[in-house]
Amino acid sequence: MPAPIPVSTRAANIEYAIRDVVVPATELEAQGHNIIKLNIGDPIAYPGLPTPQHMVDAYVRALNDGHNGYSPSYGLPALRAAIASDERRKGWEATSDDVYVCHGVTEALQILFAAVLEEGTKVLAPGPHYPPYMAYPQMYGAQTVEYQLHNHDDWKPDFDDIRAKMDDNVRLLVLINPNNPCGSVCGPEEVDALLDIARDYPNCIVVADEIYDGLDFTGRHVSIASRSEDVPVVALNGVSKVFYAPGWRIGYMALHDPLGRLVHVRDGIERLLRSRLCASTPAQLGYLAGLEGDRGWMEVYAKKVLKQRDHCLKRISSIDGLEVERPGGAFYMFIRLTDEQWAKDDKAFVLNLLHEEHVLLVHGSGFSPDLGQGHVRLVFLADTEVLDEVFDRIDRFLQKHRQ
Repeated sequence: MPAPIPVSTRAANIEYAIRDVVVPATELEAQGHNIIKLNIGDPIAYPGLPTPQHMVDAYVRALNDGHNGYSPSYGLPALRAAIASDERRKGWEATSDDVYVCHGVTEALQILFAAVLEEGTKVLAPGPHYPPYMAYPQMYGAQTVEYQLHNHDDWKPDFDDIRAKMDDNVRLLVLINPNNPCGSVCGPEEVDALLDIARDYPNCIVVADEIYDGLDFTGRHVSIASRSEDVPVVALNGVSKVFYAPGWRIGYMALHDPLGRLVHVRDGIERLLRSRLCASTPAQLGYLAGLEGDRGWMEVYAKKVLKQRDHCLKRISSIDGLEVERPGGAFYMFIRLTDEQWAKDDKAFVLNLLHEEHVLLVHGSGFSPDLGQGHVRLVFLADTEVLDEVFDRIDRFLQKHRQ
């Protein structure tokens, strides 16, 4: 038999823990097992949090009215204007020309990395972090360096560690706020401290991943762009999480360039966007309806999410072997495994729990091999009855493996 055709190194080295753990879960499902999945941050996968009807209606209307052609590569003008208006509401003078609509935040990241990174450059990102921040930069010859989050202090950034790891090769300094996977929220003081560090490096852009900004339970969240008078900031956001439409794959990047230093980066972004045509036209019109429509429904959804968070905190406090920092935003918990055997091998915990109790979580080391070790991420969007069943199974699993 002839030898297999080789795969590229860039593809072979990519890992995406959130979806990689689905592979063994799918095998168990094929054998007839029912798996409780709390691994993926898809709000539509859980009851009681549907995409708002007026947005769905706008999407369907776009299809029925024949709005099925290509849009402009940078996004529909009306949507860009609505996004800019929304960003101005957050405190900075965004214009339509600053906004670029993408196939979700993940494509926005790929475009940004392609426009900025090259051999020998670096991305400084929090650890733990959303996996694409580690996976994508290496495609462009760059390196991701992780800065520490304090895992016993609400996962706050370690600014001494950030400053120690900054150098002239760091082109992108990332703040995920609220954080995925930890759920931590940075307020004005932390944002200002990050900008103070970036200010000393003239070729550094701050990446403000704010896809969960509408799920802040602390009241402390601020737009990073709104705090910067000189440091360039690229804000990332979209329809997936706060507007509960992840499958539409519509996100955006918005460039805050107070001193006009992103001229060449902007040109590179626009060239890349033109080369890949455009994002989905009907989905853009659905998102537009969400931005322009009444948002009273968001408070109802947020109350449900907060109630489920508090329920999880109560259950975790009663289980020997689990600890957690109270998440201030998003819909994740990054749970600490305190039993020694699992603290040293969180992936084994996830896989054994899956096979023995049919509960699917994500191993913390999948979000950072070092800084996420000894943790698991849980999505707390399921109904409380399902969450109770999950915690009962985890408790039973932990007790069984101590015997």
